[in-house]
Amino acid sequence: MSNSPPVPNRLLASLAREDFQALRPHLKPVQLAQGLVVFEPGQEVRQIYFPHSGVISLVVGLSDGVFIEAAMVGRDGVVGASAALNGRMSLYKAIVQLPGNGSVVDAARVEALADKNKAFRTQLIRHEQVILAQAQQSAACNAKHSVEARMCRWLLHLRDLSGADQFPITHEFLAQMLGVRRTSVTLVVKPLQEKGLIVPRRGQMHVADVEGLRKSACECYGRVKHYYDRLLVSE
Repeated sequence: MSNSPPVPNRLLASLAREDFQALRPHLKPVQLAQGLVVFEPGQEVRQIYFPHSGVISLVVGLSDGVFIEAAMVGRDGVVGASAALNGRMSLYKAIVQLPGNGSVVDAARVEALADKNKAFRTQLIRHEQVILAQAQQSAACNAKHSVEARMCRWLLHLRDLSGADQFPITHEFLAQMLGVRRTSVTLVVKPLQEKGLIVPRRGQMHVADVEGLRKSACECYGRVKHYYDRLLVSE
């Protein structure tokens, strides 16, 4: 889309100029407030979200009311893309983890564009592959790795998607995303703080040492980043 203003979302920016111009009148701005529930599991997906900033978590609920994060979506991705690929029902609860803004459009519009634009359809399929890879790796990670390693992986991934080093995240919310007790998060935060890797503040978390976090993170961070770079970043 040369000679046009920069588009904050990478998938929208990947469209040819004429395709974006056809979709543009149907894109509506949306504020992504922290805690906003975009989709519920089993809900029909009628709108598709393209984040410009912030991060949306895709979480899976259990019968005891606990929700565990399966994947994250940021400014390089899309939430609800399966609706444009003939998947009408949301498999996750999608909740805004970091506040921001984005664009929302009727799923039928995106589906029509994907049907006539093979390159865009391929990009959506690759994106859904990355979501699946995240979910699979998260399942393995939650089963095998320590809370400390998982937290380091989670913070690094959040940093990659948001492009920021500081996040409005509480211990309680972090515990929900990792599927652990709040006390477990508190016990892990202290040694990471003492090592100078993070600086927790009231309702905030600051990443102070990225390389240190990478050394302390489990292998899952590198694996998901590899899938992400191979499917979404590499041309």
